[in-house]
Amino acid sequence: MSKRHSAKHKLDRRLGENIWGRPKSPVNKREYGPGQHGQRRKGKVSDFGIQLRAKQKLKGYYGDVTEKQFKHCYEEAARMKGDTSQNLIGLLERRLDMIVYRAKFAPTIWAARQLVSHGHVRVNGVKCNIASRRCYVSDEITLGSKAQEMALVLEAQQLAEREVPDYVAPDGNAKVTFIRVPTLDEVPYPVKMEPNLVVEFYSR
Repeated sequence: MSKRHSAKHKLDRRLGENIWGRPKSPVNKREYGPGQHGQRRKGKVSDFGIQLRAKQKLKGYYGDVTEKQFKHCYEEAARMKGDTSQNLIGLLERRLDMIVYRAKFAPTIWAARQLVSHGHVRVNGVKCNIASRRCYVSDEITLGSKAQEMALVLEAQQLAEREVPDYVAPDGNAKVTFIRVPTLDEVPYPVKMEPNLVVEFYSR
């Protein structure tokens, strides 16, 4: 399992955007970057810089995805038929930890990953502790009985800041069905994501 080596909100401040839409994000209070030079006027960003920023934002949004995993995801999306940027979003949204997060079983992407890695999630009735596992259309994802009573899970289900998207169909409080691979427009990102720039970054 990959490990987060820095505070997650550092990414928010570096990018100057509340990329997870969380009320505790420091960007809500300080819109400038971190460090003693954070309030300096920013110079003109090159095309490469814009593409790199788009890649860092999308990769950062998905939590502890490593650069190797993310690039592999892009390469697979490029081999698939159709629009590479849409394929990339579809592959990222099919990760088990993301479906757990979208189903509001966990308040954050990291908490969703932890729920999976601690064995609290079942896919089609079989326990799975691999957060990056790819889910397929009509897969049923359920929470274990212990997890249903966790304060973390109960807190997540009360969150008003996000809704369960249409491509994840809830069945009660502890079960969802993945009904289709989403397009970019369907994914409820709190900020604008530009996967087309990510494709440009990797296809240089």
